[in-house]
Amino acid sequence: MSSYKKRTHTCGELRKEQIGQTVTLTGWVDVRRDLGGVVFIDLRDRYGKTQVVFAPQHAQHAYEIAQALRSEFVISVTGKVEHRPEGTENADIPTGDVDVVGSELTILNKAETPPFPIEDSIDVSEDLRLRYRYLDLRRPMMQQNLMMRHRAYQITRAYYDRNGFIEVETPVLMKSTPEGARDFLVPSRMHRGKFYALPQSPQTYKQILMVSGYDRYFQIVKCFRDEDLRADRQPEFTQIDVEMSFVDENDVLLMTEGLIRDLWKKALDIETAPPFPRMTYKEAMEKYGSDKPDTRFGLEIADCSDIVASSGFKVFSETIKKGGVVAGFSIPGLAGYTRNQLDGLTDMVKSLGAGGLVYLRANDGKVESSVDKFVNPEDVKALAGRIGAKPGDLGLFISGPWQKALTILGTLRLEMANRLNLIPDGAWKFLWVTDFPLLEYSEEEKRYVAVHHPFTAPNPEDVLLLDTDPAKARARAYDLVLNGNEIAGGSIRIFSSELQSKLFGLLGIGPEEAKQKFGFMLDAFKYGAPPHGGIAYGLDRMIMLMTGMKSIRDVIAFPKTSSGMSLMDDSPSGVDEKQLRELSIKSV
Repeated sequence: MSSYKKRTHTCGELRKEQIGQTVTLTGWVDVRRDLGGVVFIDLRDRYGKTQVVFAPQHAQHAYEIAQALRSEFVISVTGKVEHRPEGTENADIPTGDVDVVGSELTILNKAETPPFPIEDSIDVSEDLRLRYRYLDLRRPMMQQNLMMRHRAYQITRAYYDRNGFIEVETPVLMKSTPEGARDFLVPSRMHRGKFYALPQSPQTYKQILMVSGYDRYFQIVKCFRDEDLRADRQPEFTQIDVEMSFVDENDVLLMTEGLIRDLWKKALDIETAPPFPRMTYKEAMEKYGSDKPDTRFGLEIADCSDIVASSGFKVFSETIKKGGVVAGFSIPGLAGYTRNQLDGLTDMVKSLGAGGLVYLRANDGKVESSVDKFVNPEDVKALAGRIGAKPGDLGLFISGPWQKALTILGTLRLEMANRLNLIPDGAWKFLWVTDFPLLEYSEEEKRYVAVHHPFTAPNPEDVLLLDTDPAKARARAYDLVLNGNEIAGGSIRIFSSELQSKLFGLLGIGPEEAKQKFGFMLDAFKYGAPPHGGIAYGLDRMIMLMTGMKSIRDVIAFPKTSSGMSLMDDSPSGVDEKQLRELSIKSV
């Protein structure tokens, strides 16, 4: 590489105050324009863009070199800062009042024509962007996303340090304790036939840190789950991981709200309003049909089971006899929805597992429903009243098992809000959901499974239910929800080895298996474990929301595709047979 002058300023730095100064800029050629005797380029780095002018009357040699410039060439330019001619200022960029008149130009590296423009508004496939991620990351929007992520790191570290937390790194190679998602396994060369696992979370380590006396811990940490992927999932993701000793739920929630207040104020200049509303899991499901409700709009669900419990319409009455629910919600001004549109909604809810969709139309002095033949007019009017349907409104109802019916209604609620543009832009609605079920019964596995994880403490009032009706026991668990997205979740932990062993038993983990998988933690609890609890934030999802992106892949520097591939470096990939032999592994 030829010698060149180091930059004196970035490409986003120059203003009127620097007019008359001689400066050196370095960066990438964003755009080149040859206007016949004068060459203009926009020079770009991650700080911004500056227009540079080359003309023979200013510097013949620099002008001649500028003839060869193309998009994405890397250059160094020296020249004098001048005010742009009147009427040519560019108010869209901070440097738009000035030009640099180039007197020296060095081409540091040439570039091939990129496969897509390095600009924000590009119409190319995500696969192409991921294959050329090093080019995609040059786009201003992507750079802003990563800078937002960096800012969030700094705010987080400063906040927890200020509040007496210490940052502790936990191992990336750990013991495999599969309970929930599938572990990524790492074979050991030195211990043949044995494997490490990559951590799904630092859960066991942070609890042991509490036993070790480090009463306030946090970590920004990579976690790994080998599971089937979705649009908002990655095999490796980042958490802000937090644990505290001698606390109850309120302490953890208040500490979390403090970080959220700092992040939104310092990164977005937006005031949030802690304390955030709190709602039990049961209330969230019955009101919004979701354990992560979007409260930016209405369309609240109402339970109508008592109205139709004795109805002659057996779909309703039999459902309620079996412990199910009939519930619905009202949509203002939609009584004119056509039969075709309603059939489309019916097909949608059937695809989700509903038996069908019941609807009613409220008009002046009259309410008509799709089940008028089976439900008496008084009950139909009562249904309209329960969901708050006024003249001109449409009511939609689902019947079925409690969780299933309400979840389908929740999906239908979101669908209607999107169709009718009921979700306001720029709203930030935070909400705590608490009192989740501790356990749920898996018909597939014929055993109870933990709703959160097996270290979550039961509500003290419900401990006796573990012997009689475990499914009714509530967990000391809590999720922070933002605009219908879970952005953090945690719980108060079990700190008694006896209670932990009891819960393992309910989960079908016998004493020998518990000792094999979690013996190190149960042993630690025997030496004075304090009461403790914590929370983990989904950092990728949080940054996605803060930047207004639709996918977490747009806020991760080098993400995988939805099938777990890294297109840029073609991983996962095959390895040499020699490597496999060293690990005592056979390829198939």
